[in-house]
Parts: sequence; C-alpha cells; structure tokens
Amino acid sequence: MCQFINCLICESRMEYYFSKEYIEKPYSDYMKEIGKVDYYRCKNCGFVISRTHIEMENVKWEKLNDIHHYFEKQKQDTLESAKNESPNPPPYLQQAAMINLLQKNGILSQENILDFAGGYGTLQNILEKYYNIFSLIYDPFVNSPGKKYVKKEELGKYKTVLNSAMFEHIRNRSDLDNVNRLVDEGGSLIIHTVICENIPKDGNWFYINPVHCAFHTNKSMDILMNQWGYISSIYCPTSKCWVFFKKEPNNLTEKIININVELQEPYLYYKKGFVDYWKGF
Repeated sequence: MCQFINCLICESRMEYYFSKEYIEKPYSDYMKEIGKVDYYRCKNCGFVISRTHIEMENVKWEKLNDIHHYFEKQKQDTLESAKNESPNPPPYLQQAAMINLLQKNGILSQENILDFAGGYGTLQNILEKYYNIFSLIYDPFVNSPGKKYVKKEELGKYKTVLNSAMFEHIRNRSDLDNVNRLVDEGGSLIIHTVICENIPKDGNWFYINPVHCAFHTNKSMDILMNQWGYISSIYCPTSKCWVFFKKEPNNLTEKIININVELQEPYLYYKKGFVDYWKGF
C-alpha cells in the first residue's frame, strides 16, 4: 500500500498518522468486518481522514451508518441509555435559538432553509415548534415519518443551508462540495462539527467513532472557505456553530456588537475568513 494519499482539502501530501481497532461495544459489532482503521494527516493543513473509510465499498459504508438507528432506538427506550451511549449529540436547542436570533437581527434570511443531513428531524422540530421557523430536510440515510424531507433529485438552492455533525462523516471531496453547491448566491452556510488547531494523534480522542472519519483543523477550514468563495464567518460558542457568508449582511459587525451588548456576553465572534475559535489539542 502507498504510504501517502492526497489531501481532500488542499491536495497536499497526507501521511500515515495512527490506527485504531474498535473493540468496545456496540462499535465492535459494526466494525468486525472492517477491522483496523488507518488515519492519515495532511502535512500542510492538518486535515485528518480515515484511509480505510475512503477505500471502503459503498455498501459497507451504508451498512455502517445503521449505527445511527441503533442510537436512536436507545433514545426511544430510556433517557438513561441515551445519556450513557449516545455519541455527543449536537446542541439542537442552542442551534435553534441562534438561528432565531440571527434571523430577527437581519443576519440570516427568514426563508428557504435546508437542514442537510438532518437525521431524524430533531432540529427541524425545535425550530418549528418553539420558534415558528420552517425548514426542509435532506438525509441520504434517514427518513423519519412526518418530517419534510427533500429527495436528492428535488434539491435546489437555499438561502440558508445548515448541517449538524455532518462534516466529520465525509469520505471524498464531493461530499463537501455537494453541500456548498446548495447555497444560493449571497446565501449562508451553517456548520456544526469539531474544528480545532490540531487533531490529536490519539485513537481514544472523544470525537472518533466508526462513522466519524474526517477531522478538520482551523487551517483546513479556512482553506475550504476560501475555495468556496466565503469571505467571512461568525462563531457561536453556545451553539457550537459557524456561519459562513458569501456576501456579508448590511452592518454585520455593528449587529454582532449590539447582540453581544444586549445579551451581556460574547455570544458571537466575527472574523474575515474563518473564526479559529478553538486553539486546543
């Protein structure tokens, strides 16, 4: 096997970083046919990805994603099992509150929203029930009854495209580019994932699991933003979300200052380019 591959983000050389074997349940049940997973790191931007997942047959990848159904069943069984076994669910309520606040302050559009890889529709339900904000969902692996899902062939352009915990699931560059293509000209992209200065060389790092196979750094995300044509971003620590802008809303910095003053806390951080908020690891 070749000891390096090319980076999905900057096309620089990626070299072997570390390996992991999933021996703990329930992960071991899903990974027994796959075995050891090899992770590679880009020497330029620090992006880390599993070569094992890149080279995995699509049928195996789709089967592996059944793990989401396992954790959803655990949630439905008892709240206690969800606490113990659900792998780092996104802060959906805080995300919905952020979207509502940004809309009311003219920073995000109040129409034409798509929740990409929206799973079982938790965020959509919170937005609609508590904030009267309506969105559509697209998810290739989940179709929950009663939710407003969009089929792949029905996807169009949207003023706001949001996704919670999706960027760590990508196996090739098109997985990322297909999300960005859905953002309307002048629209906004909201992402929730772990982005830090460096990805730890540690198979026990909290964010690694069988379907989390790609890990982004501050540098790799700044590069990706520029490639896609976004000029600035904001970060909300409470919702753990970044918002990327292809065209800044009018008086954006003034609006952010006013929001922070009103809430009496640094609720939003702004920067030209990517907000490199997390410096740890």
